This record gives sequence, C-alpha cells and structure tokens, in this order.
Amino acid sequence: MCGRYTLSYKAEELQLSLGITDVPQGWEARYNIAPTQPIPAIIDEKARKLELLYWGLVPSWAKDISIGSKMINARSETIMEKPSFKNSFQRRRCLVLADGFYEWKKSTTGKSSTPYYFQMKDQSIFAFAGIYDIWHAPDGGELWSGSIITTNANELVSPIHERMPVILDREMMWNWLKDYPVNQLVGMMKPYNPEKMMAVEVSTKVNSAGYDGQDCIKPVKKLFE
Repeated sequence: MCGRYTLSYKAEELQLSLGITDVPQGWEARYNIAPTQPIPAIIDEKARKLELLYWGLVPSWAKDISIGSKMINARSETIMEKPSFKNSFQRRRCLVLADGFYEWKKSTTGKSSTPYYFQMKDQSIFAFAGIYDIWHAPDGGELWSGSIITTNANELVSPIHERMPVILDREMMWNWLKDYPVNQLVGMMKPYNPEKMMAVEVSTKVNSAGYDGQDCIKPVKKLFE
C-alpha cells in the first residue's frame, strides 16, 4: 500500500529537474500528501505539464465520488482484471511525482505503528506509476482523479510493509506514458532496486493527514539502507 508520500521540490526545482513546462499556481513543497488530497501528476509526455489529480480514482461510471477514498492504490497483479482500473491502465496512465513515501510497521502487539520514510539515496525526484480517470458530475463539472500502482515490497521495504508503490526513476518514467504493448508496461511494474534507496524512522506527526510540516521527514533514529 502507499497511503502517504512527499514531493518537497518547489515549482522552479520541478521545472529545472524534469523540464516541466507548467506548474499549478501556488504550488508549495509537500511533506505529507494524503488520500483525497490533490496529487501532482503528468499525463502527457510531450507537454510535461503538472496537473493536480484527486487522490482516489473515481471511475467515469461511478454514481458519486465516494468510491475514490477506497481506490487510492491499484495492485499491479490484478490491474488488468479490475473493471475500475483496466481501461485506465490501457488508455490513461500518468506519472505521480514524488521524492519519498511513508510506510508503517505494526508493533508486536498490533496496538501501535511506527512510521518510516523511504527515499532515494541521492534524494532525487522520481515518479510512481499511476492511472487516472475523468468523472462527470451531474452539474456538468469534471473531476480528474488518480490511483498509485503498487507491487510486492523489495528487500528494504519488506521488513516494514509487504507492499510498495511502483517506482519509475528519471531514466524510465517517460516510458510509462508511451503507447507500449501491454506486456512491456506490465514489465515496468516491479519492485524498485533496494540498493538505490534508504529509509529512516520518523516522527508520528506524519500520522495526522492534516499536518504537512517539514519535520514529518526528520529522522528520529539512524537510517538503514
């Protein structure tokens, strides 16, 4: 599962690092992006415009947007079997930009969980493999929403959680938006190389979806790699 993540790059940094042509006005660094909040995504490889999607995929056929809160993630293993995800995977893929994500390790008693923050060793920006859809409201409005695709955890993440987001680094991310055969796209949805990542235990401040301070990523214990 991927339920919280970060994009701490500012607008000008996003433009310089990825050649993004347009960033939503007022964009600020985010340290605790949570479900049903806006997520920064790119849906067109050539335009490279940063869009804000509602986090929680709302299929075009949905009666209302309430289903979105249950659709924040799409499992890579079953994405071609689920009606809610299949069409989007085939036609509406997106890059969800990030520079880190959180997972929680349950205690032996199961009564509490400890948050950990995962990022690249060089702290570089990357993308989650994502999908999106467009929902038309009864009043004529539109809602653009998305889900983050997950896969089995790699050796770094697995001691904390059994799932992790599908990560595409800067060398691979643009391929996700190309019109590739399904088998080639499926091959991209695999656990990321753990040797390029690091993790650290962080404050439980991140537990609150309403808190978005930089201290969410401040280590409270020594990192592990």
